[in-house]
Amino acid sequence: MKFTQDCGCDRDRDRAGRRCRSPALCSAAAALPLLLLLLLPRAAAVPLPAADSSGEAELEDATMRRAALPDCVRLARLLHARAAQLQEEMCEKFTVCGNSMEMLVQNNLNLPKMTEEDGCLFAGFDEDKCLRKISSGLYTFQTYLEYVKETFISEKQSVDLLCYSTEHLARTIRQMVINPDEVIIPDPATQESLRAKLKSNKNWIEKITTHLILRDFTSFMEKTVRAVRYLKNTRSFSV
Repeated sequence: MKFTQDCGCDRDRDRAGRRCRSPALCSAAAALPLLLLLLLPRAAAVPLPAADSSGEAELEDATMRRAALPDCVRLARLLHARAAQLQEEMCEKFTVCGNSMEMLVQNNLNLPKMTEEDGCLFAGFDEDKCLRKISSGLYTFQTYLEYVKETFISEKQSVDLLCYSTEHLARTIRQMVINPDEVIIPDPATQESLRAKLKSNKNWIEKITTHLILRDFTSFMEKTVRAVRYLKNTRSFSV
């Protein structure tokens, strides 16, 4: 699925008519309305922030980064809701609602999980560390969600949109990190190795694997919603 990367009639201006200091921010602002229309009520997307070296520009960019947080919260909520809905549909269509084989499969998946050490809990909240974890986790989930798209064929289009929106949120949050290079993005070789591993599953394990991916992604998004909402309500980004 392709989305426009232009910024309306003028690539160099944002939605408010100001000159865009970052092409990424400009293109993401243009993509947001289309994504909201396509994903609601299932998922949504957010504008990408950027930083600049001058003091005035930094203040402006910080304001734009804070302004992006409500959209991050909405997108995270919608991704969580859609993943939960897909879980329910798997339960109804394939009666995969929980299985004694779960632990056996779970041990081999290494799905991203959010723990106390990630700094996303309200007690000991670490803004930058938490954002790095969220972005890294979302990037890692991409390959797993691609597997869900290939196995949950009846919902292929919906999962495809879920994949795109997850990657969009990952990029957004990555640009909120002080040093974006610290976000872990699986390299092509790692992704291909994981794809091969997942595709080697026998048919009787396939549905359980899909169920577990959706279950853990739903859990990850639930924690992401809490963290980003907390950040929106209580914190300001430093410049």
